[in-house]
Amino acid sequence: MSGEKNLSVLIREMEPFVNEGEYVFTTVKDSVNINREDIIGEFKEVEGTTLILDKTVADNLGLTYSFIASWITLKIHSALDAVGLTAAFSSELAKHNISCNVVAGFYHDHIFVDKKNEAKTIDVLTNLSKSI
Repeated sequence: MSGEKNLSVLIREMEPFVNEGEYVFTTVKDSVNINREDIIGEFKEVEGTTLILDKTVADNLGLTYSFIASWITLKIHSALDAVGLTAAFSSELAKHNISCNVVAGFYHDHIFVDKKNEAKTIDVLTNLSKSI
């Protein structure tokens, strides 16, 4: 089951969706004591393992973080080898001074933006989608 590769279709049909809640990025040396069901995203680096968690989970575990994010999912099933989608939306967000952290899942792209920029991000992405 492959995803969409056509950039115009990807942008036009991306349909950004806000996942309710507040999310944080934290780092741990070992994630073995953290319930896998609570981990939204994980990436192993030399310095430690980065985890994306619901803020409440991180707080309950006593984990530190410095960035509280909104999690926005692009509903279109994008192919992992599609070219240009991340560049298109990240460039547009940058024009509006919005930083984004992107995670590509098998089916969708997920964008984490500062919680205070949630509504502005949806507006920018919706306007980008309508411009195609």
